[in-house]
Amino acid sequence: MLELRHFEYFVAVAEERSFTRAAARLHVVQSGVSAVIKSLEHELGSRLLERTSKRVELTDAGVALLPRARAAIDAVREARDAVDEVRGGLRGTVRIGTMISVPLIDVPALLGAFHRVHPHVGLRLSVSPRGSVGLLDGIADGSLDVAFVSAPGRPPPGLRVRQIESRRLDLVLPAGHRLAGPAEVRIPDLAGEAFVDFPAGFGNRTVVDRAFAAAGVQRHVAIEVTDIASGASFVREGLGVAILPLFAVPEDRRGLVLKNVAGADLDWPIGVAVSALRRPSAAARALLALIDEKVG
Repeated sequence: MLELRHFEYFVAVAEERSFTRAAARLHVVQSGVSAVIKSLEHELGSRLLERTSKRVELTDAGVALLPRARAAIDAVREARDAVDEVRGGLRGTVRIGTMISVPLIDVPALLGAFHRVHPHVGLRLSVSPRGSVGLLDGIADGSLDVAFVSAPGRPPPGLRVRQIESRRLDLVLPAGHRLAGPAEVRIPDLAGEAFVDFPAGFGNRTVVDRAFAAAGVQRHVAIEVTDIASGASFVREGLGVAILPLFAVPEDRRGLVLKNVAGADLDWPIGVAVSALRRPSAAARALLALIDEKVG
């Protein structure tokens, strides 16, 4: 007979792509996870997971089951939420996605304030190597409840993003660069330059790519970095130019020149994303209310 535990173990392995990591997440031994998955596959009469040399992959049946397994877990969570609210205390876990090295939102302080009010709620914090696109995928597939993202333009279907911050991106040049002297720099002036930028999927990369596309100028990204604080250091060493928010430029600006890029939409939005299709848990709603109070 199917039990909630079957679904919880299956979702953990599917999200972690590893029996070892799923066992650590569930605080059980790996053999226990394997036994539950084997029992689930026997109950359903179909193989759900395939082990490869490096990771675990979902079969077609596993792909079909995953959203339904999450829906079953969500239904039980909502029932527990209803009881917990009557009892006057929140429980459960909130899965939060955040961007890498972006200090505009003090996530530790925010979560500390939340924990002091709701000490029985677990908090799972994660980042994505794919930037905001990866975080938005996590909201869409149900592996994240809330995410801080940069999502320029209209959000993907099924998602809701509320903007809470916006920063202008400026051009960062090495000292002595040909554009360091002119009073005004426009995007066509940057044709042919080598850029230090972030991988596709990061919000600031999307903002810059769209500005260049709007100007009809192709751009060459010579070096991709994921730590926004390191971008200016690559520029200082003459490896390219960059378009960065001011907070990412060190206070010691020797060897660097900052310029506004005239006539370009280089506003970098930051927001909080949730599903537009699923009702957040009571704990997630409490966190969203605190974000509104502290950040919004």
